[in-house]
Amino acid sequence: MARWEPNAPQRLVLAALDLFAEQGYDNTTVTQIANRAGLTKTTFFRHFPDKREVLFAGQEVHSRLLADGVAAAPDLATPLEAVAAALDVLTASFTAEQREFGPRLLTVIAGNPELQERATFKRAALAAALTSALGKRGLPDLTASLAADIGVRAFDRAFDRWIEPSSQQTFTELAREELQALRTAAMALG
Repeated sequence: MARWEPNAPQRLVLAALDLFAEQGYDNTTVTQIANRAGLTKTTFFRHFPDKREVLFAGQEVHSRLLADGVAAAPDLATPLEAVAAALDVLTASFTAEQREFGPRLLTVIAGNPELQERATFKRAALAAALTSALGKRGLPDLTASLAADIGVRAFDRAFDRWIEPSSQQTFTELAREELQALRTAAMALG
């Protein structure tokens, strides 16, 4: 593959994922990732600060999409309706390719404590973005934070279901189902 071909970040993500699965996260170097992608180490560092971040590409975009979705929700939307609007925007951005490599991604993350920690930080950042966007709608911080936490949990649960090969629903449909299930569970708390 020529170095000048487009989609360098995506190529690096896929190369890293393949190498992490084949030889382990700790045994994989940035140079190996770049070589597998047909790129240079310098190109890798133009897109990612380190090898851990290559699997979490797009976090800033995801946060922005969530915030945009909340901002676009109707003025009279409840907090969870605004979260649902945000999830609609975010889940619609996911591609078939992301669905395809999702199971390998989760397996690689599950096998490495450093990546598990980074995944936790990503969830916290998404929740913070949602909390901030909900706060801009005038919601009290505790309400915004709780709604955001529910939204991120719904997203994670929906992602797990979406990447199952037998899943026939869209990511958006699954996120809506999970959000409703969590709403119901919260109401059962009394």
